[in-house]
Amino acid sequence: MIFDESRAKLRLQGSRDSSLDFTVAVRAYNSQENLPLILDKLRSQLGTDNISWEIVVVDNNSTDDTAKIVQEYQSNWCQSYPLRYYLEQKQGAIYARWRAIREARGQLIGFLDDDNFPDANWVSAAYYFGQSHPQAGVYGSQVHGQFEVAPPENFKRIQAFLAIKEHGSQPRLYNHKTLNLPAGAGMVIRKQVWLKNVPEQLILQGPVGKSLSGKGEDFEGMIHIGEAGWEIWYNPQMSIYHQIPSSRLEKDYLISLIRSAGLNVCTLRLTKVSNWQKPIIITRIILGNLRRIIRHWLQYRGQYKSDLVAACELEFFVSSLLSPFYYFKRS
Repeated sequence: MIFDESRAKLRLQGSRDSSLDFTVAVRAYNSQENLPLILDKLRSQLGTDNISWEIVVVDNNSTDDTAKIVQEYQSNWCQSYPLRYYLEQKQGAIYARWRAIREARGQLIGFLDDDNFPDANWVSAAYYFGQSHPQAGVYGSQVHGQFEVAPPENFKRIQAFLAIKEHGSQPRLYNHKTLNLPAGAGMVIRKQVWLKNVPEQLILQGPVGKSLSGKGEDFEGMIHIGEAGWEIWYNPQMSIYHQIPSSRLEKDYLISLIRSAGLNVCTLRLTKVSNWQKPIIITRIILGNLRRIIRHWLQYRGQYKSDLVAACELEFFVSSLLSPFYYFKRS
């Protein structure tokens, strides 16, 4: 990824322009259906009287009426917190993420995708958690799924692949070394921590259009922050609802999504590790997934055509086994 000189200057300027408490950054792409609902949810937030905050919508080169909708809201916007709009013409999640970070004026930045509906107290819960946990460089929401159709039986075993994070009612630490991390949807970062520790040229570039091969860019960024000594938390008081259309429960989509996640395991596990550690980690990835494949096949053999969840689990183990080879091919 190449950024021009003006973008580099914007990044440096970002460290001087953070004057608000909190920024909600909404990443939008062809969002004319959901965006009004999200903006209405944000306009109805509770407990924010003592918080200086803003809403930033980053339009990732939409071809529908996303821009028009934001303009209509801006023309009737009477709230004390601003609603700002930016067009990011470079297609891809990573470009929209960086644009939001550069433009944000908040010390804390909370991210929502265009299919995430926040609870009425999401902003206040996000801000006050950051105040009470000063060592938290990143923290994630409790993410619930709202399904257009009923998910298959035992879907909870693979729901994390669709960014659903339900870890109970108590805050707890994540562990970046085992890739136990929050979803990018509903994630809150400290702007200065991200700018200082996360390189703009990440290996994983995130989804671009319908391609999922670069998915995992949020995890990669969080690993850099975790390796810098910052804590990564789960905050159940921040709840969002992830809209899951029926198309995302179809076998072809799920297999493609999970294959991409598996193939990127080695890339993520080798982020920020010393060269002498890499052979050890690669060996563990290969041997560990061989054991998982054998154990899984013995338990579910003959059921993979009828059991979608089992088929997805097997796909993840096989793809993770192959991830070192994918890593070397990419390198």
